[in-house]
Formats: sequence, C-alpha cells, structure tokens
Amino acid sequence: MDERLAVVSGGGTGIGAAVARTLVADGCSVLVLGRRAEVLAATAERIGSETGRPEAVRAVSVDLTDPEQIGRVVEAVDGRPVDVLVNNAGGFHSAQDDTLAGIAANWRATLDTNVLTAVLLTAALRPALRRPGGRVILISSIAAQRGGGDAYSAAKAALHGWAYSLAAELGPEQITVNVVSPGYVAETEFFVGRMTPEGHAKRVAATLVGRAGTPDDIAESVRYLASPAASFVTAQILGVNGGSVLGR
Repeated sequence: MDERLAVVSGGGTGIGAAVARTLVADGCSVLVLGRRAEVLAATAERIGSETGRPEAVRAVSVDLTDPEQIGRVVEAVDGRPVDVLVNNAGGFHSAQDDTLAGIAANWRATLDTNVLTAVLLTAALRPALRRPGGRVILISSIAAQRGGGDAYSAAKAALHGWAYSLAAELGPEQITVNVVSPGYVAETEFFVGRMTPEGHAKRVAATLVGRAGTPDDIAESVRYLASPAASFVTAQILGVNGGSVLGR
C-alpha cells in the first residue's frame, strides 16, 4: 500500500496540530488545513522537525466555509487516495447582540464554522476516500452531550446525527465514520480570553481523574480510530472527557 494520506482541518494549533503530529509520527503524509497561512506554515515546519519527516507535512491555507476555496484541498490531494479525513475545524462565536438579527447572525456563523466546514470538505474529498479502509473522523465537543453552549452545543450535536447518516452511506464501501467528543482541553485557543482560574478549577473538578485534558489525549483517540485496528468501529461517539460525562 502507498504511504497513507491524512487530511486534518483546523490543523494549525491545539487539537488539530496534535492530531497532525501524531499521524505524521505514525508514517502518514498529512495535509494541515486552516485559514491562517503563517500559523499553518509554522506548525508544518515544527511537526516536520519534531518527527524527522519534513517532507511528510504540507500546509494548505483555505476557508472551508467557502465552496470555491475547497478546490485548493482537492488540488493538493492531487489524485491520491485519502486514508484519513479529520474534520477538526470549528470554533465558538460570541453573540454580538440579542436582537433577532444578531441571534440569526450568531447561529449562522456558528453552524458555518462547525458544521458546514465538515460537510463541504467531506463532500469534496468523498470520491477520493480510500475504498476499502477510509476513515472519516469528526471532532465534536462535550457541549453536544450536556449543553451549555447554546448555538455551539447545537452545532456540535448536529455533527453526531450527520455522522450516523454518513456512516450508513459509506459503510458498504468499508469506510468508517466516527466522532471524538473532547471534554475540557485547557491547552487550546478555544478558551483564550474566556477562562478564569475559577472556571478552570470547576472544569477539572467535574472530571473523575482530576485533571484537564490535553491535545495529545484527543490525538491518541484519533490515532486509534484512524488505524486498521478500528475497522469494525463506526457510527460511534467517543467521549474523551475524563469522566465529566458518563458513557451511555
């Protein structure tokens, strides 16, 4: 088999960067996607240096909410089979005002950032997914399971329902679709400017293991789902939250 190819959206920082580094270390070549070209380039260089495989990671600057830009990813794939697609792009949008227009704008932006990015990228790369053996992995959030994030919670929960449908469609082609749902991961940009010491302590106390998660915790879960060992695992929500939400 040719060297496996992985595509990781939101790959410039935090969880996405950790996932990309893990997959490169496992022998994949990886395309890291994101909107900030300089951040992506720096991350690609760092991953290449840390893994000793500078040729294995490439950065593609793209706004995945824009259908016209997604062709850049298809061009970068250049006809190769895609073994692993990790839809990690997303983010939290603060409501600007409580008017109906403001609410509508916030919900549209949140759904675009967290749902449409995954839908459009997956649709664009669906013909290229390796058959058999392709892996589609969506990064959700504990907010989808316990609420508390308003539009963000709803958007992440939407990924769960879509994953079930996509898994049913792709299963006959031996392509799996799964969701990783992280709990509180402190070392990301997600909480920049929004986390207090009290909030951190409260989230850690809510776990059963007494600590915050790390990007590497999430990356290890993705590593498993991306591996041949997970070929019989599909349409599942894997909670990686330290026990903050019990499995169901």
